[in-house]
Amino acid sequence: MTFPERRPADVPTDEERVDAALRLLTGVPAALDVAVKRLARGSGVYAWWAAPSVLPDLPGPPNDSDPSRRMLYLGRATSLRGRILRNHLRRSGSSTLRRTLAGLLVSEGYRTTWTDRVVLIPADETRLTASMHENLRLTWAEDAEPANIEAELVRRLHPPLNVHGVDPEHIQAAVVAAKNAYNLSSGPAQP
Repeated sequence: MTFPERRPADVPTDEERVDAALRLLTGVPAALDVAVKRLARGSGVYAWWAAPSVLPDLPGPPNDSDPSRRMLYLGRATSLRGRILRNHLRRSGSSTLRRTLAGLLVSEGYRTTWTDRVVLIPADETRLTASMHENLRLTWAEDAEPANIEAELVRRLHPPLNVHGVDPEHIQAAVVAAKNAYNLSSGPAQP
């Protein structure tokens, strides 16, 4: 005889965890200089926000607490602090967000080079980080198993810079084209 698995009363369901994360993610977005001081080292999900004038052709859902901000991207991390500080605010080679932003901003002269992958040249890494500090805001929610809730949050919110996990009718062609252009902008030296 088998018994159905029982969840202890104090352990939230995935739906409860999604709802709790959604409340935090749609709270007032923090400026990056404030966010980096408050970010936890634990795992969770995070959302990047910007004014509608930033990437105006890619509207995202408005922030419930600050309607002047639109969600651009939603991600997950095993270390929120590490993911934001070491990847999203430093290196295009390991950040889908940075690669997408660079591809969308190629008309502003962002330049790439090849290491073991396509990356921005150092001066443009610095320029992109400065632009992110000036134009973007961040919210986050700690969660022990963020992979379990990220997909549902992306499905519900349709952030315009997310491609994976987004319903096909919500995928932005400009984002896919920008990612492809970025990836083709540099390559290994030919012999």
